[in-house]
Amino acid sequence: MNTFGRKLTLTTFGESHAAAIGGVLDGFPAGVRIDLNFIQSELDKRKPGGSKFATARSEGDRVEILSGVFEGVSTGTPIGFIIRNENQKSGDYENLRELFRPGHADYA
Repeated sequence: MNTFGRKLTLTTFGESHAAAIGGVLDGFPAGVRIDLNFIQSELDKRKPGGSKFATARSEGDRVEILSGVFEGVSTGTPIGFIIRNENQKSGDYENLRELFRPGHADYA
């Protein structure tokens, strides 16, 4: 399942070996200031060198808000966002095809 929540729902899409990952946050109220710097600082925690569990790939991990936010404030419409995978190489995962990996959905 890739949709979570009832009143506030998050639907995710993409994979680490695809062109991008992202989501749609629905049910978020209008008029809430969205702090993109804070969101980016949270994403930065998974960059290489941040921990032994972070990806070894060099990724920018820059979040792009596609809809639902205008001039830094939520509009009340679904918030669409995307994070482009700049260094995906599907072949790099071939030796992991049958292994469960901590930190990934297939581990659960």
